[in-house]
Amino acid sequence: MGEEDYGIDPKVINRIAAEIHEISKLGLEIGIVIGGGNIFRGAGLAKSGIDRVTGDHMGMLATVINSLALQNAIEKQGSKVRVMSAIQIHEVCEDYIRRKAIRHLQKGNITVFAAGIGNPFFTTDSAASLRAIEIEAELVIKATKVDGVYSSDPVTNPDAVKYDELTYDEVIEKKLAVMDTAAVVLCRDQNMPIRIFNMSKPGALLDIVHGADIGTIVRN
Repeated sequence: MGEEDYGIDPKVINRIAAEIHEISKLGLEIGIVIGGGNIFRGAGLAKSGIDRVTGDHMGMLATVINSLALQNAIEKQGSKVRVMSAIQIHEVCEDYIRRKAIRHLQKGNITVFAAGIGNPFFTTDSAASLRAIEIEAELVIKATKVDGVYSSDPVTNPDAVKYDELTYDEVIEKKLAVMDTAAVVLCRDQNMPIRIFNMSKPGALLDIVHGADIGTIVRN
C-alpha cells in the first residue's frame, strides 16, 4: 500500500519490481508468494461478519490481483514473469503445477505463486513455506515492515529486543509474530531457513542475496 490507505502504491511496487529484476539478472531462480491484505484479508473479513471460508476465498482473489500487478511491474523492468494460481483462473494466469513451476524457474522466468495454497484457513505464510519446499528453494525470505524479529512489537514497546538469529522452536515457544505456526513448522520439518527483513528499506533485498547478515535468520 505504501502511503495509500488501500490498494497498490505505484511507487512501492515499481521499486520492489526493480529490485527483483536486479536479482534476476544475477542468474538466481526466484519464486514469489504475495498476500492480499492491502485489498482483502480473510481473517479480518470474518471478524466483520463474513463467513470465514468466503472471506478467505476473497483474500485469495486479492493475491491474484497483486500478483498480476507485480507481474506487470517486473516485466516493464525487462524480466520474464509467470503467474501460477492455486485456484483456476485460466483467463488471467496458469494453474500451479509443481513440475511446470520448476521448469519456469529453470528457464529463468520469475514465478509468482498466487491464491495461497488454494484452501481456506491457511495464510500466505504457509503458502510461501510450502512452495519453497516444493521447488527446493535454498531460502525463504519473508518481507515485513520491521527490520527483523523482536521480543515484542517495537512500534509500541521501545524496549523490545531484536533477535539476530532464532531456532524454529524458539519462534514457536516464544510465540513470536514471524510467520504463522503452521508455516514455521513446515520449514522446521524440512530444514528450510527463513530470513525476515524490512522490505521498505531500498536495497535490502539485494544485500541479502549478496550474503549480508540483515534482519533475523530462523534455522535449526
